[in-house]
Amino acid sequence: ALARRAEALGYDGITFAENKHDPFVLGALVAAHTQRVTIGTVVAIAFSRSPMSIAHTAWTLQQLSHGRFELGLGTSLKPLNEQQYSVPWSHPAARMREYVQSLRAIWDCWQNGTQLNYQGEHYAFSLMTANFDPGPSKYPGIPVYIAAMGPMMCRLVGECCDGILTHSFTTRRYMEETILPRIDAGVKLSGRARKDLAIAAGSWICTGATEEEVQQAREDVRRTMTQYAVVRTYKGVMDLHGWGETCLRLRELMLKRQWDKMPALITDEMLDTFSVSGTYDTIGPKLKERFGDYATRIPISLPSNSKHDDRLGALVEKLHKYA
Repeated sequence: ALARRAEALGYDGITFAENKHDPFVLGALVAAHTQRVTIGTVVAIAFSRSPMSIAHTAWTLQQLSHGRFELGLGTSLKPLNEQQYSVPWSHPAARMREYVQSLRAIWDCWQNGTQLNYQGEHYAFSLMTANFDPGPSKYPGIPVYIAAMGPMMCRLVGECCDGILTHSFTTRRYMEETILPRIDAGVKLSGRARKDLAIAAGSWICTGATEEEVQQAREDVRRTMTQYAVVRTYKGVMDLHGWGETCLRLRELMLKRQWDKMPALITDEMLDTFSVSGTYDTIGPKLKERFGDYATRIPISLPSNSKHDDRLGALVEKLHKYA
């Protein structure tokens, strides 16, 4: 029902994260109950699955959706790989490069009958029997996006991916000084241009029909920021703005299990740097100012209550006009 509602409101796509539910199962459900919107994973955890397994799943979803599926992959973090998924962790950027390359080699085998012979340091595929070959598709060319934040992964986006899924724990300055230059370096190696890639807007979007809903969204983001700021992987973004010490203080509170004290360390200045806030009626120009010169897609959450869908639909229409 939510997917049908999003499609009716003019949304261009629907994405699912891999946390409490399997994103591919949800994607299959939505594929059967929508006609136009793209369906994507933001993101599926790559290293917990073989590229061959992901290749089959994506190929099937592409058929079910009549060419509307977009594969979004992420490495996740070392502790989650080792302790939650019980898989080894090593050289994430190098492994992700081979992951994407091997997916394309497998799909090329199915679509064009090419002999499967991908040999990498981390992945190798040389066997494809008829029983496992789904054959050519009416909808080849599945887009592959990856979640990227660090320099090596961002360059990989430009080298061999169709787009980047930018983390919400990102600021405009970090995009301009770290992410986009690395993407540009990668596209030079691939002979493409940045305009050939899909770039998801980084930062949280705090919006709603009323100021009260916006403020509630802001406080939710304030709490969420504390969860990311304690992770060393994301500290570089805070360091760029001179807020690295806050990460260390948050980590001290976390280790003491003083969760209730953590949100107070996220100031309004930090919150405004990592997010864009405003009601459905006012946030459109703010989104254009923050993301308009680089983002090709902006994630707007769909509330469970349809009471203000007319105003949300008007915002979607306004964003389309900006594009």
